[in-house]
Amino acid sequence: MLTYPSINPVAISLGPVQIHWYGLAYLVGFLVAWWLARQRAERLGLTREQISDLTFYAAVGVILGGRLGYALFYHFDRVLIDPLWLLRVWEGGMAFHGGFLGVAVAVWLFARKHRLNLFQLGDFVAPLTPIGLGLGRLGNFINGELWGRVTDSPLGMVFPGAGPDPRHPSQLYQFALEGVVLFALLWWFSRQPRPAGSVSGLFLVGYGSLRFLGEFAREPDAHLGLLLGGLSMGQLLSLPMLLAGVALMVWAYQQDQQAPSPSVKSASSQPKSKKKQKKS
Repeated sequence: MLTYPSINPVAISLGPVQIHWYGLAYLVGFLVAWWLARQRAERLGLTREQISDLTFYAAVGVILGGRLGYALFYHFDRVLIDPLWLLRVWEGGMAFHGGFLGVAVAVWLFARKHRLNLFQLGDFVAPLTPIGLGLGRLGNFINGELWGRVTDSPLGMVFPGAGPDPRHPSQLYQFALEGVVLFALLWWFSRQPRPAGSVSGLFLVGYGSLRFLGEFAREPDAHLGLLLGGLSMGQLLSLPMLLAGVALMVWAYQQDQQAPSPSVKSASSQPKSKKKQKKS
């Protein structure tokens, strides 16, 4: 059995102001994504100012969407009792699926404002997303929250507040799957030109399947437990992403095959050869 490293969740304390590792993880995730986006900006012809604006749009989408998603998917009953709880973000509570929807709306608004192709912009953003996901899972681990199910595996840990039984460090599993593996896959896939929408589709397939797999080691939310078919809420929310990703990739490659190749000119565009004139 491994020993859980007791780390103070508060990274910096300045009087009444406390900065948590979890918040710093999000900040570092945005900064790294912003830096990598600048390295690839020429792919869409974006300026550095536009990259900064896009990062801001995404950050707002993550925060608003993540909070709304957490409230609606996991604590809707609490919102009905105390609607103002939704605004008390300092009490914690974010959900990836809500954050994803928030970023999707932000990307749509940015593409509309700058008259960019939505699918191409989505393909640009998708490989940058796992960075924040992975760092967020590390933040969960430091906070000692969202721990895994009870296990007798040598990887088990006893988490503070989770009882005396060793549990899977599911936060680290998800860091490896949703952060490292997904980032490596998308970064490799997006290095070569791909049909518009295919990188976004692969992100949906990759995250949906890896999150679904990781949930088998994660303890379900106590107030929800296992739901339809013995699946957790995270798994149920990941299934539509997986299916949508498959559909998007199929559509993207079909559109690419139907598009005329720019290197092949139609017969009507070829210059007509002049017939040789007969000698008189």
